[in-house]
Amino acid sequence: MKDRCNDMEHANPPDFEEARLDALQRHAFEYFVHEANPANGLVADHSQSGALSSIASIGFALTSYLVGVERGWMTRTDAIDRTLKILRFFHTSEQSTASDATGYKGFYYHFLDMNSGKRAGTCELSTVDSTFLFAGMLAAAAYFDHENEDEHEIRTLADAIYRRADWSWACNGEATVTHGWTPKNGFLPYRWQGYDEAALLYILGLGSPSHPLPQESYTAWTSSYKWMKIYGREFIFGGPLFIHQYSHIWIDFRGIQDAFVREKGIDYFENSRHATYIQQEYAIRNPKEFTGYGENFWGLTASDGPGWTKRKFKGKMRRFFDYTARGAPFGPDDGTVAPWAVVASLPFASEIVLPTIRNFQDVYPQITGKYCLRCSFNLSFPIESDAGTGWTSDYHYGINLGPIVLMCENYRSGFFWQLMQSCRYLTKGLRRAGFTNGWL
Repeated sequence: MKDRCNDMEHANPPDFEEARLDALQRHAFEYFVHEANPANGLVADHSQSGALSSIASIGFALTSYLVGVERGWMTRTDAIDRTLKILRFFHTSEQSTASDATGYKGFYYHFLDMNSGKRAGTCELSTVDSTFLFAGMLAAAAYFDHENEDEHEIRTLADAIYRRADWSWACNGEATVTHGWTPKNGFLPYRWQGYDEAALLYILGLGSPSHPLPQESYTAWTSSYKWMKIYGREFIFGGPLFIHQYSHIWIDFRGIQDAFVREKGIDYFENSRHATYIQQEYAIRNPKEFTGYGENFWGLTASDGPGWTKRKFKGKMRRFFDYTARGAPFGPDDGTVAPWAVVASLPFASEIVLPTIRNFQDVYPQITGKYCLRCSFNLSFPIESDAGTGWTSDYHYGINLGPIVLMCENYRSGFFWQLMQSCRYLTKGLRRAGFTNGWL
């Protein structure tokens, strides 16, 4: 690993145990080992019994297996076997307008039955979740570069599956990409507009050698950004932390710039750093006076919550939410924080992330579960027999644990950022989007 990433050396604070970070990362990795169907490789969306598979979790699994090999937690043979099962399944799965197909036009349904791999319920064909799946496949193709039959098959299948996606169809006649499609109602009314986790979507769409997005798609997306000044920091606004993290798992944005950020004099990495500090500052100011919030207690993002209800807190009725995209300083906030989202900001601001991890783990043992950190918790939600611990999510989610594994690795070694620079589709997409400078 060091020979791949010799330019990414990070020194942890002297009082932060390296073993703690290693354990955090490995325990999150174990989810993708134990919550996968050994027959077809599909990975559960969350740890509750009977959970469906989510294609985003599968994308995170494919990428996490590479960490497992690099860190010695999994043999290369085991990773190849798991990867091939996933790729073979998706390559041969049904692509049609049938209501129970696995996908259509090269994209895949958000949730699949863990055993049959068919569409679950009435969920949508998801463009962004398909993107995370493709990213995992392309990462595997870049990593498994040996000249043998199995690794050649990985590269061949990943390439074929990625090429099958019809990005121009997903635009439905306009510049920006739609969120998705269903066989009954057609395209969803929502589009990827405004700064969000769709950077990777547009870049992989632009890089397609078969059905690419037009360049104006990216310009249309960036034209919908909101540039704001908050707590003295200027940045492209996005409330939930995950939108500042997901695309950065596979892309090293340090020093590369498109037209928008070039004009502003920053890059997307620095933008995510600002977003991380703004979250901390919001918690320090704590305008809604939630319990716990402070310098080492923050992290609002899309996460599980105590439920759609109202409860009395500090003499006032407060509204609480279930799974929703929480954000700061604007957006829903009911006192629910997601420790995993703090960990996923390690590359951007380790100096404030590491003390917060330590605080969460050492002071609030209820947030530690079978696989590293539980999704979220809320000290301000009163429950019966409350001993001051409030509400804690019962489950682990693949889309939460994947960023822990992968952003820890980018912080510790820069592994994925280096690896994905060899992906020609990614670099082509970046150049078509207008990125220059830095490693490009």
